[in-house]
Amino acid sequence: MDAETRQFVRRRARDVCEYCRIPQAATPLIPFHIEHIVARQHGGEDDPRQLALACDRCNAYKGPNLTSIDPDSGEIVLLFNPRLDEWGNHFMFRGGEIVGVTATGRATVRLLRMNDLRRVELREMWLKAGGRFS
Repeated sequence: MDAETRQFVRRRARDVCEYCRIPQAATPLIPFHIEHIVARQHGGEDDPRQLALACDRCNAYKGPNLTSIDPDSGEIVLLFNPRLDEWGNHFMFRGGEIVGVTATGRATVRLLRMNDLRRVELREMWLKAGGRFS
C-alpha cells in the first residue's frame, strides 16, 4: 500500500481509531494500523473504500473476522464496518466504556474487547485530560 493511501486513510479518520474511537494522540508510542475491513484473504483490497484506521488492539482482535456472535441473542451478525455503518447507530459511550446498542455493536464490542480494563482506563484518562471522542 502506498504512502498516499495511508495518509488519506489517517486524514479521513482524523487520527482516531474508527472502531473504539481512541485518538492516536492518546497512545503516541503505539502507531495505529491501516486495517483491511475485509481481509485480503477474503478478497479485500488496498482501495481506500476497503480500509480503516485502527488502533493496535482493535486491529489485532478483529483479525480477518467479518462476523461475530451477539452476546444477547446468540446470533451470528456482521461486525461494524466503518465505511458502511454510522458509529453512533451501533455504539454509545458510558464514561470510558463503549456500549453496543445493536446486535452489530454488541458483537463488535465483544470481539474487539473494546472494554478491556486498560482500554477503558485509557479512554477515561483521555477524557479527564480534556480530550473528546469524535
